[in-house]
Amino acid sequence: MALNFRPTYLNTQSIDTFIQTALHEDIGDGDHSTLAAVPADAQRQARLIIKDTGMMAGMELASYIFHAVDPTLQVTTLIEDGSMIKYGDIGLTVTGKAQSILQAERLVLNCMQRMSGIATYTHQLVQLISHTKAKLLDTRKTTPNFRLMEKWAVAIGGGLNHRFGLFDMIILKDNHIDYAGGVTQAIQATHQYLKEKGKKLNIVVETRNLKEVEEVLQIGDITRIMLDNMPPDRMREAITLIDGRFPTEASGGITEETIAAVAESGVDYISVGALTHSVKSLDISLKAF
Repeated sequence: MALNFRPTYLNTQSIDTFIQTALHEDIGDGDHSTLAAVPADAQRQARLIIKDTGMMAGMELASYIFHAVDPTLQVTTLIEDGSMIKYGDIGLTVTGKAQSILQAERLVLNCMQRMSGIATYTHQLVQLISHTKAKLLDTRKTTPNFRLMEKWAVAIGGGLNHRFGLFDMIILKDNHIDYAGGVTQAIQATHQYLKEKGKKLNIVVETRNLKEVEEVLQIGDITRIMLDNMPPDRMREAITLIDGRFPTEASGGITEETIAAVAESGVDYISVGALTHSVKSLDISLKAF
């Protein structure tokens, strides 16, 4: 089930690189608390206890982490990614070398708590716009070095991933447009750059008002028009102007209180930075038994 949620940028190499970097950050030259207090030959069990309500995310990653620390650990998954969870649920059990379980514990919990929080909030917002055609997108407003997992969590929660970074899509935002001298100049310079570099990238253009929307329409040759910080009635005007020529994306300060009205304006996509920058982690713990 979890594999259905795996975005294309996730692969064995990217996951392993993340895990090894994170383990090095946490363990350094050794988990001296564990090495000092726990016998090297001790075999024990632990279970993942849910202390919150929401959606599970990070279960597949947890198995990768445990096995990266010690391939002999036996992990039994009891709740799949994308499942709804409640207080008292047991997510998994792990059996094997006690020292290995303790060394993996904090990374497993840090990832699962945050990923589950993101998936939960994403699911909530997706439900709020389910009566419309709008699709929910994440942004680049992610935790440094944790974007891979945060975007994975958005996918588990039912959202869509926007560009992964600055390299896989062009988004001409307000500062780009202002520095370029205007909408027309920014788009023309972008096409010239792509031609010179031999690159084929989608181009999204951010607009702040109807005048900029009209300017984009006059130039054309882009992928999507972003309607930034516009109230729903202004978005409707913009969508009428666009008249289906390009897909539309709403952005800018959209919350759970406003997202339904934004979706009802007729936009195709809604990008919400709060999916990853303001989310509350779920309470999850790993306990010996």
